Amino acid sequence: MDAALKANILAQGMDPETVASQIENFKNGFPFLKITAPATPGHGIRVLSEAELAQFKQTYPSKAAQLDVVKFVPASGAASRMFKDLFSFLDGDGDLSKSAFTQKFIANAKKFAFYSDLDAALKAQGSSIEACLEAGDAKKIVAALLAEDGLGYGSLPKGLLRFHAYETENRTPAQEHLVEGLQYALGKGNTVRIHFTVSPEHEEKFKAEIAAVLPALKAASGVDFEVTYSQQKKSTDTIAVTMDNSPFEEEDGSLLFRPAGHGALLDNLNDIDADLIFIKNIDNVVPDRIKGTTKDYKMAIAGLLLEVQEKVFAALRKLDAGIDKDSVAFATAVYNEDLGGTIPATVSSSSLEEVASFLRSKLNRPIRVCGMVKNTGEPGGGPFWIQESDGSLSLQILETAQIDLSDPESKKHLQASTHFNPVDLVCGTRDYQGNSFDLMKYRDMQTGFITEKSKSGRDLKALELPGLWNGAMSGWNTLFVEVPLITFNPVKTVNDLLRDEHQ
Repeated sequence: MDAALKANILAQGMDPETVASQIENFKNGFPFLKITAPATPGHGIRVLSEAELAQFKQTYPSKAAQLDVVKFVPASGAASRMFKDLFSFLDGDGDLSKSAFTQKFIANAKKFAFYSDLDAALKAQGSSIEACLEAGDAKKIVAALLAEDGLGYGSLPKGLLRFHAYETENRTPAQEHLVEGLQYALGKGNTVRIHFTVSPEHEEKFKAEIAAVLPALKAASGVDFEVTYSQQKKSTDTIAVTMDNSPFEEEDGSLLFRPAGHGALLDNLNDIDADLIFIKNIDNVVPDRIKGTTKDYKMAIAGLLLEVQEKVFAALRKLDAGIDKDSVAFATAVYNEDLGGTIPATVSSSSLEEVASFLRSKLNRPIRVCGMVKNTGEPGGGPFWIQESDGSLSLQILETAQIDLSDPESKKHLQASTHFNPVDLVCGTRDYQGNSFDLMKYRDMQTGFITEKSKSGRDLKALELPGLWNGAMSGWNTLFVEVPLITFNPVKTVNDLLRDEHQ
């Protein structure tokens, strides 16, 4: 790296060594992972019995009351993609017959939780939804929804849109996460702790929304809330390059750095000090009437994590007390039976001390339990068995881009996959001695993504860090549990809010 480029990188507050590594990634690409099989029910995915569900529902709340529990909600995503079709309609000639999506939106306007707010915005402009409908002016309704002089939904984050209508209030996803937190994230000190990752321009709006709804929620529940926020760190941005892998320069000569996808949030997660951390996307919420199943399975996956974690901790303490046949046999059983691990033949034939060292390195890691839903054609990562460089097998969530589709064996495993990842995780990030793991040590930097974008009419390549639940957690101990499809209700377009699950 020449001195001028290094000086430019330093001037923008970035680390030259990190940037040099990123440029090498652009040049070399990322290797595909070695899949040995899809994770399926009975082979990597646990299907809980009714008895197990009942057991965890009974035992989890009392355990959680003794723990620091945090609900971690990535909430910085803009809602603009929800309104892609409406923006297209707005940019067009206003002919409703050309947009089936907009027709559906207008025809069902009264079913949206933001209907009264939208009507009020139009009245402030001297009109109303009814008046616009009578005049056949759908464009004015859509403009009032999206534009800054109306509700401004086109530039707000999803977390601040009105999703669900109730008799006495209309809730945003941010509020729904607070309500949901009461059901399974009540920890030490009779407190629900929720952490939102937000974009800088929207943090004050999030704080205002939470401040507006929290007093009533506290009064009704008798529970304390601790709501915190963080922003994606500028230091996690990655350099953009031209199509020939040279740093992309802006017109003023500065280098272009871009946010590096949800994998950048590993830094934020690493700052959370807790025994148990739930992770769930901001838009995956439902009204109260169908929250019950989500509550049951959240308690189940957390209860399972605590149960397995206790065995892992016991195994590590036994190894600390002394390496002998009994302690190694116990640790082996936990690794094989509870974590689904396999000891490579090269290790199992070694000395007792070497086997113990291998087991200690495998057991003393962050642990996560991931809910998996049956594959219904939704986009998203899937659960697979991966062969590690040391010969052991591990459970991983893979995106399609990490799979070599030109390899018949890998393609066969992808086609045989039965489940996908709805981002339904619970994490244990403290070790058996109560210390927080440094999560940055357990990611695989060879699992990033390269995408093609454009800026100012020029093509560029962008780099995403290993995904938060993909490569960023590749070194964790992982368990997969089948959860019902009803627990996965994302809102990708505004018309998704018309589905029964959101009404």
